[in-house]
Amino acid sequence: MASAMRGKTGQQQRRQFLKTALACSSAFALSGCLGSSLGSLPGDQVQPTAQPQTTGEVIGTGSVRVGLLLPLAASGGNASIGPVFKNAAALALQNFPNADVQLLVKDTGGTAEGGRSAAQSAISEGAELILGPVFAPAVSGAAAAARATGVPVIAFSTDTSVAARGVYLLSFLPESDVKRIIGYANSQQKRSYAALIPDGSYGAVVEAAFRQEVGKGAGRIATIQRYKMSGSDTSDLVAKTAALKSVTNNIDALFVPAGGGVPPLVVQTLVSQGANLGNIKILGSGQWDSAQVKNNSVLAGAWFAGPEDKGFQGFARRYQSTYGATPPRNASLVYDGVTLAAGLIRSAGPQRFQQSIMTNRDGFIGIDGLFRFKSNGLNERGLAVYQITGRGTEVISPAPRDFRTGF
Repeated sequence: MASAMRGKTGQQQRRQFLKTALACSSAFALSGCLGSSLGSLPGDQVQPTAQPQTTGEVIGTGSVRVGLLLPLAASGGNASIGPVFKNAAALALQNFPNADVQLLVKDTGGTAEGGRSAAQSAISEGAELILGPVFAPAVSGAAAAARATGVPVIAFSTDTSVAARGVYLLSFLPESDVKRIIGYANSQQKRSYAALIPDGSYGAVVEAAFRQEVGKGAGRIATIQRYKMSGSDTSDLVAKTAALKSVTNNIDALFVPAGGGVPPLVVQTLVSQGANLGNIKILGSGQWDSAQVKNNSVLAGAWFAGPEDKGFQGFARRYQSTYGATPPRNASLVYDGVTLAAGLIRSAGPQRFQQSIMTNRDGFIGIDGLFRFKSNGLNERGLAVYQITGRGTEVISPAPRDFRTGF
C-alpha cells in the first residue's frame, strides 16, 4: 500500500481491515467499524480548509465533500429512482450522525451531458469522490469529467461497459449471479445444462458467464435458446421454451436468468408441452429477488443467487418508517455507497479514495453483504443461494463472510 502504511505489509493491513469489518454485528455499522481497521495513519484527522461555495442541495455537514449524482429530473418509468436514492443517502447519514461527509446533490437528468455537467459542478465545489450516476449514459458523461481531475466514481449502473479504472460499479452485476448459481449447481453434481436467455446486452453478458462457469465444472451445454420480448408480447419466449421440450430428458439444470413473469411462464409452458421436470433443477439470478417470483408456487424448489436479505430488510424498515414507502431492492446501493465513503474518510485519512484503498482485495461489508471492487471497475459480491418454497425462500448456501474462503 501507500507509504503512510509502511510498518505492516499490505497483506497484514488487509487482514486487519477485514477482521475489524467482520467484527461488526450489523451491516449498518460499517462506517463506525472501519475507524480502527487500517491502523494509525498520519492525517486521520483531516483539518478543514477553505472550500468553494456550494450550489444546490447539500446533505450533511461534514468537512469532506462527496458528489451525489442522481436522475432527479428523469422522465418516464425512471422518474422515481432519483428521489428514492436521495432518500436512502440521507437515511445513511441519519444513521451515522458523526460521519464527516457532506453530500453535494446534483441532477444528471439520466443523460450523458447531464452526467458530465453534474460531475463538473460537484468537483468544482470540492467533491473528492462521486457517488452515482445511476444510468449508463450519465455514468459515461460523469466519468469523462472525473477522469480529467483524478476523482474516482462509484456508480450504480448495471451496464459493465461503463466500468473502468477509477470508475467502480457498486451495482448487482449479472456475472456475479451466474458465477454463484452455476458454481453451486456444479457442486451439486449438475452436469448437463440448457438456458433461456434474453436477446440484448444483458443476455450477452449472462451467456458469456454461463458458458464459462459450466465449463469450469466440466459440464456440457445441451442448448441455449435466445428469445426476444417486446413489451407484453411473450410469443417468442413461449416458442423458444417449447423448443426445449426435445432436450428435457437429457439435462439436469435449466438456467432462466430473467425475472418478473418469465420464470413461471417458462415452467408452465414446459408442463403444458408434457415435459418431465422432475429431474431438472430450474436456476435463476438476482432478478428473481422479488415477491412475484419468490412467492410463486409454480417455482417451488428452484434455486437462485442473490445478496443477503437480512440487512436489506432492516434498511427497508428504516426507510418505511422514515419516508412512508417501501424502497426498491436496489436502494440499498446508495446507502452502502454513502456508508463506505464515510468509513473510508474515518479510517484512511488523506489516502481515503486512492485506488489501493478502493480495491482492497479483502473487500467491505455493507447491507447486501460482502463486496469488493476490481481494478477494472467491476465488483465481486459474496452471494447466497436461495431455494423458492412457494411462500418465500430459504437459504441453502449462505453468503461467504470473506473472500479467502472461496465460494
